[in-house]
Amino acid sequence: MANIAFLGTGLMGAALAEAAAKRGDRVAVWNRTTAKARALEAFGIRVAETVPAAIAGAERVHVMLADDAAVDDVLYAAGEGLHAALVIDHSTTSPVGTAARAKRLEARGIAFLHAPVFMSPKMCREAGGIMLVAGPQATFARTEAALRAMTGRVEYLGERRDLAAANKLFGNAMIIAICGGLADVYAMAKSLGISAEDAHVLFSKFNPTGTLTYRGAAMASGDYTPNFELTMARKDARLMIEAAQGLELAVLPAIAKRMDALIARGFGSDDMGVLAVDAVPKTAPH
Repeated sequence: MANIAFLGTGLMGAALAEAAAKRGDRVAVWNRTTAKARALEAFGIRVAETVPAAIAGAERVHVMLADDAAVDDVLYAAGEGLHAALVIDHSTTSPVGTAARAKRLEARGIAFLHAPVFMSPKMCREAGGIMLVAGPQATFARTEAALRAMTGRVEYLGERRDLAAANKLFGNAMIIAICGGLADVYAMAKSLGISAEDAHVLFSKFNPTGTLTYRGAAMASGDYTPNFELTMARKDARLMIEAAQGLELAVLPAIAKRMDALIARGFGSDDMGVLAVDAVPKTAPH
């Protein structure tokens, strides 16, 4: 049984705190709006009026806040009380901000890990999903067992302080891109008189995630040997935009503009993965 604190009790923070209390930890919480945390008292959780009161006596301080500014403000408010605890920040924050925060805290002798999650509130309550962790190996070793109890899978990424922040953004970027792509599919379907539900049935038969595995690996290595030429992909993008019949699209127009620019630069006969060429230059022969 550990004495722990959670700073920030939104949907995710509240669910993590609830799960910790059910595992037998002694839990205190703070939230900017105290009234929103009161429901956690039903689980034996102490609701503190101030950040210093929440972290008093805590072995671990878990942070789940909106952004870098919120995290910095709350950790500043914690003051010297952080020296007795290990600070674990689960917030989705910028790589630059995370690295700077780690440097500041470590300079003060405060142990810090960044551990953002791919978890829903339900997963937080049921210890499912994935937690990414970056920070000193020795610090991770101190708390690895506790972190594994919080989630279905823990991925330790190493000592580079910004790696978990970067990888969390990579993951969220793909989620956003997929949702944008689906929005465009449903816009096309609406214009063609097909329900979104019927359009979605395609993806129970055709799984586009192979693009991540195969084309994604080729793109990451700079191999743009053509399997689906950029000029042909651009033609298809035109057909997609036309099929939407004027409905606003989330991602296709921007991708089409990028394709046009690359075709003008001479990449038309490369694989459509050449969309990444400015980040990953060509390394394989055409």
